[in-house]
Amino acid sequence: MKKTQKKEDDPKLNWKQNVVLYLHDLLHMMLFMIAVFLVAFRIIVVSGPSMYDTLLDGDYILLLSNVFYHNPQYGDIVVASKESFDDGKPIIKRVIATEGQMVDIDFAQGVVYVDGVALQEDYTYTPTNVEEGMQFPLIVEDGCVFLMGDNRNGSLDSRSTQIGMVDERELLGKALFLMLPGTDPGALSPDYSRIGGIA
Repeated sequence: MKKTQKKEDDPKLNWKQNVVLYLHDLLHMMLFMIAVFLVAFRIIVVSGPSMYDTLLDGDYILLLSNVFYHNPQYGDIVVASKESFDDGKPIIKRVIATEGQMVDIDFAQGVVYVDGVALQEDYTYTPTNVEEGMQFPLIVEDGCVFLMGDNRNGSLDSRSTQIGMVDERELLGKALFLMLPGTDPGALSPDYSRIGGIA
């Protein structure tokens, strides 16, 4: 019987070589994570009071990029860039209605209706009393959304002829997470307990 020749063990790496391999792998992982983050997410800063008190001026928000965010739904908080408004400066609003839905507003009572049903809007800071030029009722056009700020009497949004309905292709993404809070007017410091998911 022939004896099987024992394979020689692979030479062991010294500690310097191990450190180099570890750093090499770590660098590749970091580059991969950065690439994913840059494609999938964005960080935006809220400007103005239109989403008060859900979001405050100066809040840092993590946004799921439009590369992965599709089919907006009622209640989503989104960032849009409409070239025809303020040179495309990003605005943050809430999706109230999507394509094919009918929007009507009773400005005297401050109530918004979608497809004839009054919305229960616990998230609003003020009722919807301010008219901004759009004629109601209206049907949301194909491929568009109707957006409004939560601070209804302090928000320029889809009620305005300056903004109107927003094409879904103009959505930059959906707000997911409050990373760093701004300061509430009158407060001495930010409320860090607000950090977390956004609804």
